[in-house]
Amino acid sequence: MSGASIKDVAALARVSMSTVSNVLNNPQRVSAESRDRVQRAIEQLGFVRNAAARQLRVGSSKLLGLALINISNPFFTDVATGVEEAAREAGYSVLLGNSASRPDGESGFLELFEKQQVDGVLIVPSGDVLDKLDGLRRRGTPAVLIDRVDDRRAFSSVSTDDLAGGRLAAKHLLSLGRRNLWFIGGLLSVRQMNDRLEGFRGMIANYPGVSLRVETGAFVDATSGLEYGRAIASLPVDQRPDAIFAANDMLALGVIQGLTATGFRVPQDVAVIGYDDIVFSAAAAIPLTSVRQPSRRMGSTAAQLLIDEIADPHNFRPRSIVYEPQLIIRASTGDPKGTTP
Repeated sequence: MSGASIKDVAALARVSMSTVSNVLNNPQRVSAESRDRVQRAIEQLGFVRNAAARQLRVGSSKLLGLALINISNPFFTDVATGVEEAAREAGYSVLLGNSASRPDGESGFLELFEKQQVDGVLIVPSGDVLDKLDGLRRRGTPAVLIDRVDDRRAFSSVSTDDLAGGRLAAKHLLSLGRRNLWFIGGLLSVRQMNDRLEGFRGMIANYPGVSLRVETGAFVDATSGLEYGRAIASLPVDQRPDAIFAANDMLALGVIQGLTATGFRVPQDVAVIGYDDIVFSAAAAIPLTSVRQPSRRMGSTAAQLLIDEIADPHNFRPRSIVYEPQLIIRASTGDPKGTTP
């Protein structure tokens, strides 16, 4: 049946129209039995739930939900700043959640956003959230991914080409004559980490006689970097790297601290390059070479894509915006000029 109305769904399910509204917008308020009856009626009638949920909302909350993976990383703080700036200009406020890389925390914030009836969700995911986002959209809440791409192209996304970023890091270190390389990063189940490594590894494959050691862990913060730096300093001379690519700047800055605290010279003994180009990278005691992502711009672009979808959900088509990374060269790899190739 085409063109079915809310009233048709309610009649077939033998519930009130407000119950249908709650199933679409606040399912936790409805008993499992009533939810099942409404869902069966929706499927039988071919009802378009996304449109229905929007029609049932009372006006607009003028709220956007933003779920970040790690607010302690200045990269994500900059992303949030970009989101907030674009949202404020369009008359929206932002409800911020920090999942701390925990899938359960991420799910909790998505549930909270839905309870607060935000008009849309922006998310830097820590895991696979596409099924959850599909559910949100069916109930009338659009979403945009940040720092991640939806291969299905069902959701808009804003990201950086991390494969290209890994290649930039490798090419730079190889151009300096470094041949005993380490990659230090987070879990490779996280796509950004895997892409940075694969780009790095792919470039190295073109150079015979270059070794690569990969170290990964659950945490990619300065404390973890400090531990890596100290561990490297304790290795026998023939096992130490002459260059390190850390998967983010906080990790890289910690590595430098651990190395220099044990008497190593950066970059003379070990060159270090990071990723993100956070504000602290240029201000560090040994300014950090880094692969720059346009963090604030990524946030503002993602917010604008979401606002556009909220304004015209029927005609909006998902878009994937991928920015090119930029290598910012500083003293940690031997060039104090801060130039960009």
